[in-house]
Amino acid sequence: MRSISRRTVLKGLGTAMALPFLEAMLPTKAMSARAATTAAAAIGPRRVAWIYVPNGITMEAWTPAEVGPGYTATRILEPLAAFREKTLVISGLMCDKANANGDGPGDHARAMAAYLTGSQPGKNISTGLRVGVSADQVVAEKVGYLTKFPSLELGTAEGQQVGNCDSGYPCAYNANLSWRNENTPIVKDVNPRSVFDRLFGNGDPNETEESKAKRKARRKSVLDFVQEDAKSLQSQMGMTDKRKVDEYMSTIREIEVRLNRTEPQTEVPAGVTRPGELPPVATREFPTHAKLMIDMMVLAFQADLTRVITFPFTNELSAQKYPWCDADVTHHGTSHHMRNPKNIEFITRINTFHVQHLAYMLEKLDAIKEGNGSILDNSLIAYGSGVSDGDKHNHDNLPFLLLGKGGGTVSTGKHIRLNREPINNVWMAMMDRMGVKPGHFGDGTGVTKI
Repeated sequence: MRSISRRTVLKGLGTAMALPFLEAMLPTKAMSARAATTAAAAIGPRRVAWIYVPNGITMEAWTPAEVGPGYTATRILEPLAAFREKTLVISGLMCDKANANGDGPGDHARAMAAYLTGSQPGKNISTGLRVGVSADQVVAEKVGYLTKFPSLELGTAEGQQVGNCDSGYPCAYNANLSWRNENTPIVKDVNPRSVFDRLFGNGDPNETEESKAKRKARRKSVLDFVQEDAKSLQSQMGMTDKRKVDEYMSTIREIEVRLNRTEPQTEVPAGVTRPGELPPVATREFPTHAKLMIDMMVLAFQADLTRVITFPFTNELSAQKYPWCDADVTHHGTSHHMRNPKNIEFITRINTFHVQHLAYMLEKLDAIKEGNGSILDNSLIAYGSGVSDGDKHNHDNLPFLLLGKGGGTVSTGKHIRLNREPINNVWMAMMDRMGVKPGHFGDGTGVTKI
């Protein structure tokens, strides 16, 4: 069998579908058994993602009492039990540039703006935005040319991009995690259908619109447009690759069905029925929406469409309610708990709910095998917040997890406690694993040993 290029895409009207990594993509000429095994183990690039949660955490229900591998999982971290050996809990990190440093109130705006930039956000809205390049964009500048998208900026809530939202700070600080430069945030895409069409579009807007129209009118899948290309590759695949491609396409189809269920159904021609479909679900129902966005992240990594992703669950100052976990209260308002046990319980439920969605993502990534490991094993996923206790608005001893193995370069399965170390040191450690040597970043003092 001939080898398949890693750049192979299945093409059709308005569609360009990248493939997951396959055994047929490995070099085949004059390879010894040992070399083949080594090459198979190396399938899959390293990837990085930053997942952000706003408004602080119930730290007593987050932080393990013990350090080292024998720590006892806390209530909020319990949903990650299946991934304990691929989780590094880090305490003692700080984001100093989220502190006032002479600028007065506005902790929420500073928290999100400073988290990935390591820069003090400018407060005077009349002078415009001023913060810094974010860590994800430093990595994207180095590795972005290797993929269709240098980076993906995703989320669930758009947020305001103009105006004053937090004690004189521009609204853009509350709503954006990724910054191209000190004046330019990269606005996240919060629409699952939009992201899906971007991932599998061929870049021709006219063909893309034609393809979308035909899919809707004929109830077709993007898979229907690439069938011919897919058939032509069958002869070049072994049984393992065929099974992997079948699983990949089944996942794509399952996501399409779920997308259709969350969208208005008025465009269905009269008399057309959809056997087995559920009634429409509001796209703003958080669990449905968040899981679809997570699925887009997983697809993007699986097909090597990007190696850099940012994903804030919601924006700072978010008033999202969470009836799905018996916390039908506004997130930000309740985070000012004033040590009220009832409010602390609500915030703990919300924190745990977010971690459950993180576990959903980890399960998906870990199920996709690459060589002797999984996509999760080849990734580094940072999960945390720029605020510790939401009532105190403090930016030290931040809640933070690093998930995945970074291609075997990170020692996980333990809790380590640092002493007021800049979080930018962790960003530099992640950059280092991605082949980026920045020298310095923000107020970082060196690379964290992980």
